[in-house]
Amino acid sequence: MSVKITGLNKLLSELETKLGKQAMQRISDIALIDAANEFVKVLKIGFEAAGDKGYAEGHTVDEITVTGPFWDTRGVRTMKVHWVGPHERYRIIHLNEWGGINNPNPPRKGVIARAMKNSEKAYRDAVRKALKGGL
Repeated sequence: MSVKITGLNKLLSELETKLGKQAMQRISDIALIDAANEFVKVLKIGFEAAGDKGYAEGHTVDEITVTGPFWDTRGVRTMKVHWVGPHERYRIIHLNEWGGINNPNPPRKGVIARAMKNSEKAYRDAVRKALKGGL
């Protein structure tokens, strides 16, 4: 089943003409920040449920960092969730997510994908809340 939504670009352009470009960017930034924070919360729960507390003292959870909002190379306003810290967990996150040759099915396999799937509703709610608050 698929749904085609039409008129969204027209709605956004009308809102931009009524509110102004900076107001629309402020509203979208609020929505992005709220959605990213909700995603990080779901991600931390996923890693903790997968047993990360006993693994490397939970450094994977501790090093989750949110950067943004910023303009990406395609001209889209975005947020970045990544791993930054002294334990350099960014080096092995892809192994946790996809597995590797020596351990093709780690206990944390798919945690990031599940967190993204589980936070879709929270993202839509954050956008709706930001639009209502901005109008």
